[in-house]
Amino acid sequence: MTRSVKVAVLGACGWMGKVHTMSYQNIPFIFGSDKGTAEIAWLVDGSEQALKKAGKLVPNAKLSTDWRAAVADPSVELVDICLPDSLHHEVAKSALLQGKHVYCEKPLANSATEARELADIAAEKGVITRVGHAFPRNPIHDVAKDIIDSGEIGDIKLFRACQHVDVLGDPNAPFMWRADGKLAPTGIVGDTGSHVFSFMERLVGRVSELIADCAIVTHKRPVVAGFNYGSGAALTGNEDMAEVTNTDATNLLCRFKNGAMGIVDFSRVATGRKFKQTYEIYGTRGSIAYDYDEVNRLRFYTNDDRVGRRGFREIDVGPENATYAAFLPIANFALGYNESKQIEIAEVVRSIVTGEQMWPTFESGHHITQIVDACLDSSRLRQWVSID
Repeated sequence: MTRSVKVAVLGACGWMGKVHTMSYQNIPFIFGSDKGTAEIAWLVDGSEQALKKAGKLVPNAKLSTDWRAAVADPSVELVDICLPDSLHHEVAKSALLQGKHVYCEKPLANSATEARELADIAAEKGVITRVGHAFPRNPIHDVAKDIIDSGEIGDIKLFRACQHVDVLGDPNAPFMWRADGKLAPTGIVGDTGSHVFSFMERLVGRVSELIADCAIVTHKRPVVAGFNYGSGAALTGNEDMAEVTNTDATNLLCRFKNGAMGIVDFSRVATGRKFKQTYEIYGTRGSIAYDYDEVNRLRFYTNDDRVGRRGFREIDVGPENATYAAFLPIANFALGYNESKQIEIAEVVRSIVTGEQMWPTFESGHHITQIVDACLDSSRLRQWVSID
């Protein structure tokens, strides 16, 4: 008999909440029902008008502007948090203490101390946890991990990565909640840097120390009511100005516990870069390179090729990977971001049904949040910072 997990989606009407809601509904169409499905029991959002529209698409869900009511419902098994960063810790802690499984969008918390508390409560309660780092769930990164774990590139010596967007590249781009240090205390470090850190955690290993330079590039921005990703805004020139109170851009150097070095940069002010995400991993026997512009392709170099024939080859993930095959029968037909979220959400439900944790749990989220903290501390102190 198919097991259906009852879910409360908090922040259901924003961009990420919509993606999550759609993904729960799509599980049986993509992955079948034998590993569990989801029933959306609650949709919670701050906008009553948006909730009414969403409710028509999920007619059996209860609608509320109060997340506490949804979390307290004894029938809810999984609490899905798509709320602003500043609320993650409070809401996740409340849900965990009530014995709920919790799936929280990144960043897990405002600090490593908060993340540690959540991981400890989750362990004590014996519940399933998951942090929303979806990018590494693209099946091409399964190929990368297999190459690394099999020793095909040898011992990793250097990791290079970047992630850039230009959503705030224009100094006149309006203020949004992501630039508010009260709502998003870690700024671009927790928002975008954590994505890069998830690749580091998954593919290379734990970071032992780093030095970072974090900067606010544009200090004030015009206020346009309701502005967010995907919103248009025609400025009159008479707008009030709001202070940007968190980081726009970061450069960092790091060392991993396995001895590898890292060079990483990320920002939300890279004018012209709508979305740029890359990594390169260099080992003693070979290397791999990834660029999101070719989202399902990996480049692989090995010293095992004979002299005169060495060079990077292209590997396109295809239906030989079971996760990819659930979507498409032909290689390189481009699984994108929403598909990565679909994979992630199906794994969350599967974890609850089977009782088996899947990466990244809140324990991994704590380690990633430690890197976020270290970046902010290092930039403030202007020195290298160690990570336990």
